[in-house]
Amino acid sequence: MLRAERRRRADLVAAAVLVVVLALGVVVVLLTSSAVHTTSNTATGPVPSPPPAPPHVPATLAEIWRAPSAATSAPVVVGPVVVTGDGSAVVGRDPLTGAEHWSYRRTVPLCTVGAEWGRAIALYRNGQYCSDVTSLQATTGARGPQRNSDVPVGTGLLSDGYLVTATGSNHLETWRSDLVKTMEYGEPRADIQPGTQPRPDCLHTSAAVTEGRLAVLERCPGEPGDRLTVLLPDETEADRPNVDVSTVLPATGTRLIAITADREAVLFNNPPRLSVRGQDGNELASYPLDLPPSDLAGDPPGEIVPTTDIPGAVLWWTGSRTIALDSSDLHPLWTVPGALGPGTLFAGAPVVPVPGGLVEVSPADGGVLRSVPVNRGDYQGPVGLAAIGPVLLEQRGAGVVALR
Repeated sequence: MLRAERRRRADLVAAAVLVVVLALGVVVVLLTSSAVHTTSNTATGPVPSPPPAPPHVPATLAEIWRAPSAATSAPVVVGPVVVTGDGSAVVGRDPLTGAEHWSYRRTVPLCTVGAEWGRAIALYRNGQYCSDVTSLQATTGARGPQRNSDVPVGTGLLSDGYLVTATGSNHLETWRSDLVKTMEYGEPRADIQPGTQPRPDCLHTSAAVTEGRLAVLERCPGEPGDRLTVLLPDETEADRPNVDVSTVLPATGTRLIAITADREAVLFNNPPRLSVRGQDGNELASYPLDLPPSDLAGDPPGEIVPTTDIPGAVLWWTGSRTIALDSSDLHPLWTVPGALGPGTLFAGAPVVPVPGGLVEVSPADGGVLRSVPVNRGDYQGPVGLAAIGPVLLEQRGAGVVALR
């Protein structure tokens, strides 16, 4: 009897110790979880839709508000809001006033902010990686799906309307709308299954997407030229990329400009030319380009060449001019010299930023239809454009400026 009581007493002590350990574990998880270090202010009521765009590009535009947004490289518009990212804060703003409809803040810095699926997508830095990914509903700021990623600092976001790709110089990932990873490519952070990645030692220099296809230019050790690889990001196991085609190009220092369902446009630098390549990676056409050496030097930041899709064309900013490429076969259509960014569609017309303002151009031949002055003060750098309703947005360095 005494032995049984001792056994029961020992069992009770062990159970009590286990409860204490579990409780301490719960406390540690709560104290270290991202929720503890997050401030989320959702919209207090329905976010109104902005008024429609004007029937024509206005003859004048003036600043109506500005906000810091160092985590974006171009203005981000999703649903009825303009999304800015700066420091550790993502803010959904009224396009007419810049007032905050909602905000989301962490105690770690932002890497970048993008948009897809009616949500803002924020990547936060955790150590050496942009590993904390959060999606935020455009109309409320409420948190949607979240995930952890392995993309490096300096990542950019590419969207094909269905999937989002986070770029990286040695690793990229593609996610679907629930932020489940559909593919990773490059050097895995933790190589759990060795041999699943075909070229983990290559440097990714530029990338582009279209629905169902992701193209990457790689610089691989021991190869005489850059390598063009086309992946099928939604037809694969996440850690086993499905390579559609991969071919070594006859030169290094190239840039991937754009991709369609069956073609890729690659910039060669010596001499400057645009090489349009087919589904098998072979060249279909080549177009000489008059570009200064500064447009050809180095690799694009975030592995993304600045482009904007408009009906019938891809607007490509080379660094000194904007070149419109036919959206079907990627041949050059027209050029705006002296441009400060790729441009966008505003009031139904292509507009391109230039020193001192904007030019409205003919979508047929790029001829200037109207010049609109814009006072940018002392700012003389690149200008990214986006539009929402009657408001034109300019990304100037680390800030966004709204014009109307």
